Amino acid sequence: MKKEEILLLDQQYNQHPWLPGNTEPLAIARGEGIYFYDYDGKRYYDMSCQLSCSNLGFSIDPIKEAIKAQLDDFAYVAPAHAFETKSRLAQKLVQLAGGHFAKVFFTCGGSDANEAALNMARTVTGRSKILSRYRSYHGSTLGSGNISGDPRRFALENPAANGFLKFFDPYVYRRGGTAESYLAELEEQIQHENPKEIAAVFVESVTGANGIIIPPDGYLQGLRALTKKYGILLVCDEVMAGFGRTGKAFGFRHWDIEPDIVSFAKGITCGYVPLGGVIVSDAVARFYQDRVFQFGLTYSGHALACAAGLATLQYYEDNAIFAQTAARGKLLGALLEEQKSKHPCVGDVRYIGLFSAVELVKNRAKKEPIAPYGQPNTIMPRVFKLLRERGFSTYGRENNINITPPLIITEAELRGAFEVLDDVLSIIDQEVEG
Repeated sequence: MKKEEILLLDQQYNQHPWLPGNTEPLAIARGEGIYFYDYDGKRYYDMSCQLSCSNLGFSIDPIKEAIKAQLDDFAYVAPAHAFETKSRLAQKLVQLAGGHFAKVFFTCGGSDANEAALNMARTVTGRSKILSRYRSYHGSTLGSGNISGDPRRFALENPAANGFLKFFDPYVYRRGGTAESYLAELEEQIQHENPKEIAAVFVESVTGANGIIIPPDGYLQGLRALTKKYGILLVCDEVMAGFGRTGKAFGFRHWDIEPDIVSFAKGITCGYVPLGGVIVSDAVARFYQDRVFQFGLTYSGHALACAAGLATLQYYEDNAIFAQTAARGKLLGALLEEQKSKHPCVGDVRYIGLFSAVELVKNRAKKEPIAPYGQPNTIMPRVFKLLRERGFSTYGRENNINITPPLIITEAELRGAFEVLDDVLSIIDQEVEG
């Protein structure tokens, strides 16, 4: 089909997420390595891994071959059945998480992984309240959407929001403070909410879509201690931060903690087939040993998804991708710091592994955001349009540009992409006070 025909059909029949219906999408023809191409043959740096899921870029042959091989046996069996790829994948995930983890429940993606974690937390503890952070995103289903803190939760909040409570992030750039001060603030809130009614605290180990907010050292360790003190489960959402994105298997591993439940998706298959899930501690697994887990999905542990997941984990291991990410992340950090020193519109840069964001401001001294929080604006859509016109594809929320390239990106490719970013930031510099 021609590009015009594709776009016409798309406009008539597809409802896109998070966009007005009159927005014209980019029509994608193919992908290769870290790039994708439109129908005019234009090449784009995929600097967001699509939605931070295509960790290995496009067209990794071992993953495609694993999916084809699974098709020769069967494409699907009901989730109550056992089969080799599902069992082996669960084993590898438990081993990858390490520590006290014991079992895996598979879902279709991140939203329903957090729904499963929510169900478990309330059932295991017998409590109802859930604490999560304002600048967070955990999904768009009813429960996961209410756990989320950013404005996308508003459409789901009433009347379903009862029992979902928010607390502020360890956002050092905007709020100052220390790990200790953030934890003291949270403990006071826990006490006011009656800790005996709180089932779980949900956190992204590193905040993803809302600007790559990295907790100060001591914060996650203190949060783990705080939740244990009050018998509250700690759920770490690793949907974006997992599978090497931060330079380790999971983001929480940077701070040597063991959550009770870990939710995952995205990088487990790099988007080749939808897959998510939760990895649970031995204590949570024991709870369900003689009880029914009252949660299910027709496609839980889908055979093709498990085959893709197993091949993806093997590729990470065989090619030392996590270590490579940590090394390449040092260059990313240096390039980001260079942009910050050079451009008045850059208020802050944050990075860990190949997980990063550029925060744009009107006035660096006042830290005034270039776009107001939670309100429509024209400047950030223009920033992303300028980037895309120059072949740099990414996204962000509020006044942040998220930069999460494929983990296979080379030094030359990273430098090339930053030349485009530098050009666009120079344009934005002319429109701010500095």
